[in-house]
Amino acid sequence: MTDRGTPRPPLAGAADLRAGGARPHKARLSERQLALVFVAPALGLLAVTLLWPLALAVDLSLRDVRYIGKPGEFVGLANYTEVLTQARFWQSGLRSLIWVAGNALVQTALALAAALVLHQSFPGVRIARVWVLLTWIVPTVVVVIIWRWLLSSSGGMINPLLVQTGLLEAPVGFFSSRESAMTTLILINSWRWFPFVALMILAALTRIPGDLDEAARMDGAGAWKRFSRITWPLLQPTLAVLLVVGTLLSFNVFDIIWLITAGGPSGGTQTLPVLIYETAFKGYELSRAAAISVLTGLVLMGFAIAASRSMTREDAA
Repeated sequence: MTDRGTPRPPLAGAADLRAGGARPHKARLSERQLALVFVAPALGLLAVTLLWPLALAVDLSLRDVRYIGKPGEFVGLANYTEVLTQARFWQSGLRSLIWVAGNALVQTALALAAALVLHQSFPGVRIARVWVLLTWIVPTVVVVIIWRWLLSSSGGMINPLLVQTGLLEAPVGFFSSRESAMTTLILINSWRWFPFVALMILAALTRIPGDLDEAARMDGAGAWKRFSRITWPLLQPTLAVLLVVGTLLSFNVFDIIWLITAGGPSGGTQTLPVLIYETAFKGYELSRAAAISVLTGLVLMGFAIAASRSMTREDAA
């Protein structure tokens, strides 16, 4: 027992309370500083790899540079004015929107169907999951060579197959018109990238509790009702993120379009990335190409910020 005459030690934290919580505040500051130390290398890398090239692009867009390595005269916003008054810029922007919307619809439909099938339990499901990823692993150049050969109007395999099955009366040129070329490119690019989307959806499906589906099945709910009332609502957050990421990735696709049609026929598949390339390396207008790049980057940044805020509000609600 403690002697009554002996003063008791102060309660733990009393000094901190008398000091107005100074010690915990100092601890929080030290933790923030420590966190900043750990994050600083990543921030520095991002600044070097992203902010510095972006600053150079903005500076280039404010000058009149036509050849690499030669300084140009400062012209201010003249390049932006010239770009925004060109019909070709707005036409390419419209084609980019069509390209993004078409890819989003086709990729999501294919990926959702594949993910729902691969989520089932059947013999060889693991092999099927690996097999569906092969189209995503194959290099883009190989994909282009294969599809150009398959869709060739002379010697390809798709045209004879469609004629023999009666779907076509005569071979057609899949890249002969603007509409058919854009549609074919959307299908090829969607085939190229839907396994990635399917993998993400499949991962989201595995996080849905199986008890919900089992309880709905016991209550007599059919397959469509279980999908629309349980699976689809729980997949919406994942699909929203994939929509944002897929839009940004699809908007910047250049290789497949350039290697197959080079923006043709008659500019029918000339999206903004193709326009930037042609302006810079065919028209020798580097500053104007930089202005198109900056405008495109601002549009994509605005879309990403708006989509992020929308998802944040939905999560809070």
